[in-house]
Amino acid sequence: MSGIYIHIPFCKQACHYCDFHFSTSMKKKDELIEALIIELQLRKDELQDQEVETIYFGGGTPSLLTNEELVLLIESVYKNYQVSENPEITLEANPDDLTEQRIIALSKTPINRLSIGIQSFFEDDLKSMNRAHNAEEAEKCLEFATQYYDNITIDLIYGIPNMSLEKWQANLDKAFRFGINHISSYALTVEPKTALATFIKKGNYPPIDEELALEHFNHLVAETEKQDFVHYEISNFGKPNYFSKHNTSYWQGKTYLGIGPSAHSFHQTQRSWNVSNNTKYIQEIQSSTLPNTVETLSIADQYNEYVMTGLRTIWGVSLQKVESDFGTDYKKHLLQASQKYIDEGLVNITSCHSELVEESFLKTTQKGKFLVDGIASQLFVI
Repeated sequence: MSGIYIHIPFCKQACHYCDFHFSTSMKKKDELIEALIIELQLRKDELQDQEVETIYFGGGTPSLLTNEELVLLIESVYKNYQVSENPEITLEANPDDLTEQRIIALSKTPINRLSIGIQSFFEDDLKSMNRAHNAEEAEKCLEFATQYYDNITIDLIYGIPNMSLEKWQANLDKAFRFGINHISSYALTVEPKTALATFIKKGNYPPIDEELALEHFNHLVAETEKQDFVHYEISNFGKPNYFSKHNTSYWQGKTYLGIGPSAHSFHQTQRSWNVSNNTKYIQEIQSSTLPNTVETLSIADQYNEYVMTGLRTIWGVSLQKVESDFGTDYKKHLLQASQKYIDEGLVNITSCHSELVEESFLKTTQKGKFLVDGIASQLFVI
């Protein structure tokens, strides 16, 4: 089983915190769509004998494409790959693109899941982030979307400087009121070379407050649990049967193909990524060359990746899998390196019994969840 990610590198404007690859010029849109279709054809052998379970339009802002353009790309996947009977097909969208008319039309396409970049329901937050939509559009699009789509996830950002706990609660209450079945929520982070980094450096924006972010995170975990969400990955909360199949495949180490400029692919022991330049990407594809860099992962790389992704999820890191896939020395290293964090109550080892096997898993505790990336890096083999 595998997934296909298609990167649409266009945005109306640049969000101050974003470091993804995108362009605010749509001039090369037609050429780029043609190139995506060619890349899908060029790479069809990479998923030979594998069924495609998920198709994910990410970006950028994929909702800037017309429904016809999106369907053309989906048809190209079906033409070149073996697709499962009921694939999860997700479209990332911004609220300002989701008018009622657009949502009705989208609901008639094969797209069956919407990922909507709300970020906040408050005007001042949206302006400070330089989002393209306003607070009214954030609520309006959900009023319409929930009438035509059941499988919806929204993005919310916490840890915004000076955001009170009451305001954060109000954001969550609105999501719950709309009956949203999945929430992806991230702390506001300062990435190098973003507008946000420049504003903070110049003193035009308050620095990020880690303690505030932790308070918001703990509140998010408690409130989503009350609403029957499962906290299945550090940043992801889903009702049962509404977990993101596509993103879960990343965390569980399944094969996925990344199509488009800057898109990443993974296949067991290999990782590759496309050039992050629209013009270069189009030129290379037009000459039937794949504009990508390929890296072969060492055993240590594979182990580190498994520890990082496993610790971020409710499934944890299987000690039996570490031993069988990477060797006894890796299991010993993991147990020794994690002892400090077990003693501090940040991770624990739990056992799972079945008729066939008894398996032990290293998992983060509630106290350790917010620190998971730092903990995982200390368990790596360098």
